Amino acid sequence: MESLKLFTPAKVGSIEVKNRIVMSPMTRSRAIGNIPNDLMATYYSDRADAGLIITEGTAPCANGLGYPRIPGIFNRAQVDGWKKTTAAVHQKGGKIIVQLMHTGRISHPLNMPLGSEVLAPSAVKAAGQMFTDAKKLQDFIVPKPMTRDDIINAIAEFINAAKKAVEAGFDGVELHGANGYLLEEFLSPVSNVRTDNYGGSIENRCRFVIEVVKAVADAIGRDKTGIRISPYGVASDMPLYPEIDATYKYLCEKLNELDIAHIHIVDHSSMGGPVVPMELKKLIRSIYKNTYILSGGYTIERAEADLQSGLGDMVAFGRPFINNPDLVERFKNNLPLSKELKADLFYTSGSEGYTDYPKFKTQTV
Repeated sequence: MESLKLFTPAKVGSIEVKNRIVMSPMTRSRAIGNIPNDLMATYYSDRADAGLIITEGTAPCANGLGYPRIPGIFNRAQVDGWKKTTAAVHQKGGKIIVQLMHTGRISHPLNMPLGSEVLAPSAVKAAGQMFTDAKKLQDFIVPKPMTRDDIINAIAEFINAAKKAVEAGFDGVELHGANGYLLEEFLSPVSNVRTDNYGGSIENRCRFVIEVVKAVADAIGRDKTGIRISPYGVASDMPLYPEIDATYKYLCEKLNELDIAHIHIVDHSSMGGPVVPMELKKLIRSIYKNTYILSGGYTIERAEADLQSGLGDMVAFGRPFINNPDLVERFKNNLPLSKELKADLFYTSGSEGYTDYPKFKTQTV
């Protein structure tokens, strides 16, 4: 399969990648004390054959630490911890960017340091529960609606985290504007019921996201800045709304004007979520001129077809990378993928179900 476009080099902004296979960002909850560690360095470096690795969601500030044991990148210990991962990936010839994820209202005080706040555009409580190590499942709480000062501070925190990412050796950053977290909470008229210039119209609801993207791009370079979006995504209690297509059309026009490195679109239909209409995917492709990363339950055959048709430039794979650390080699050599997937260990704290999946071994009789 060496002749497939999937295995040809490409560029994501200023990042030269050896193939068009992206390792999707996936929360794995191994960062004890929110500090990246040696186990995480092993996990990512084992998958360095990917053209581009996007890390699990990483908090840009203490207020963004919504889940247990997710990493941050806002203090010295976290930067030093991430340096182990970036060095290990680069040593194997890989490229890796960090996904900056402020969880917004999808959080719980038991998962956050003292003095932190659960923030959101508006005081709209998410339906559902959050797992905590201290008291297991807990109902979401009503978040604090962000003041103008909170918004200014959050933008500064994203800038700080992006600069620290570069210091930690990352090749770039991806802003998590998907899955119901803070950035998407501003986009949706369901979670954002503000009456100031950050709410109401499409232009106002997109304002915070655009300001964050521009601030990060100005701080570290637009060629090192990307964003993940999830139109029609319903994760984290994000109901569909009539203006979805118009919202993302406007947002992607503005992102194209900012000339950032990539847009990464989420499609959860393979996992039971709503289908992202092909018309919208094609519309974004027609608007946005830089690297467009597709995702959503892809097989190698469908990935190749969508690259050949020009729908996207790269394709992200998620779960197959969990139990196939050598996924790229398996694809290249037409080897079967592992069927063993320990879903009950996705978010535990140890090496089991994380770094213990074997590479392919030729079976001998």
